[in-house]
Amino acid sequence: MSFFPRAQTIPVEVGGITVGGNAPVVVQSMTNTDTEDAAATAEQVYELAEAGSELVRITVNTPKAAEMVPEIVQRLHDRGCSVPVIGDFHFNGHRLLSKYPGCAEALAKYRINPGNVGKGVKRDEQFATICEIARDNNKPVRIGVNMGSLNPELVLEKMQENTDQDFGKDSDEIMNECMIISALQSTELAQECGLREDQIIISCKTSVPQYLIQLYRELSAKTRQPLHLGLTEAGMGMKGQIWSAASMGVLLAQGIGDTIRVSLTPQPRGDRREEVYAAQEILQSLGLRQFAPSITACPGCGRTTSTTFQELANETQAYVRLRMPDWKKDYDGVEGLKVAVMGCVVNGPGESKAANIGISLPGNGEDPVCPVFVDGERYANYSGDKDSLSQQFRDLLEGYVEKTYPKKTAGV
Repeated sequence: MSFFPRAQTIPVEVGGITVGGNAPVVVQSMTNTDTEDAAATAEQVYELAEAGSELVRITVNTPKAAEMVPEIVQRLHDRGCSVPVIGDFHFNGHRLLSKYPGCAEALAKYRINPGNVGKGVKRDEQFATICEIARDNNKPVRIGVNMGSLNPELVLEKMQENTDQDFGKDSDEIMNECMIISALQSTELAQECGLREDQIIISCKTSVPQYLIQLYRELSAKTRQPLHLGLTEAGMGMKGQIWSAASMGVLLAQGIGDTIRVSLTPQPRGDRREEVYAAQEILQSLGLRQFAPSITACPGCGRTTSTTFQELANETQAYVRLRMPDWKKDYDGVEGLKVAVMGCVVNGPGESKAANIGISLPGNGEDPVCPVFVDGERYANYSGDKDSLSQQFRDLLEGYVEKTYPKKTAGV
């Protein structure tokens, strides 16, 4: 049970996944492959889905990319993967969806950025075209407003109004105001085009955590539409993860947010799944979702100068991530498994006893054996080098999962 009651929003169905209402907060990610390469894009979508992404967005930016969308979805279905695929449209979405009806039909949802769907009178016409295609195909849309691509005419209008009326707002306040206005006005226009309330998700993304919190607090008070959370352009590595967690954690703890993405800048040839794991950890840390076994490990100190426990903790986490897709298919409740890999006698035995499976490695000056605990009871003493310990611990994990969690019925 979560400590954080959710704000009540309208449920929206996205390819069989419910976003909003009383549904759990949904994890979303996005590919960074060239969508024109159907094989590479389908492979990355599959990897993200296997990692736990419940919605996956792909760029649809060229005629060839739009042409490839049905093949991408078919490749996924051929592998038994039913994750909803979302099309991300900028500038030319109205043309691509009109010209390639197979693309419009294959996608589970369309993302529209109202800031770059067109200029002047063309903006509303082209926005309406996308909404009408969504209506005719019974597809939901996300109206995704971004700080970096706001409607320039709206911004100029509000800047001028601020000067004329002497409101005294600074430029950041005006930009935030424009984001809210854009999201709400676009939602009204989408409904005028025939979309139902339960077909619209909205977002207002910025790269500044304080502004994100402010924006979504205000947005939540002004709409019942489900809200997609994300700190856009969050950055690389630790910075991107911390800034995303700090901002989205505050909102989620206040019951705001129905689906999230952690927009991490990957390392060259890095693992795109990191953004999925980061989103899962945010939700799991707040008790909102349970995705995978939690692994407790101590930070190390002068008592733990050996790197063995660090290596064992890393290897255990990697092994659990590798096995989770199969474990989740085969066993009920395995996500709740708790594992501890500790480095010395100070907190090691206590944390190990609190976990389902725990191991406490010896620190400096301690007996060079590793007490292992299972469900709070001393189970065995392990010894040997790191590779031997790792193998013994993996074998214990596999045996515990098989013995403890009920086997799922085939086809369920």
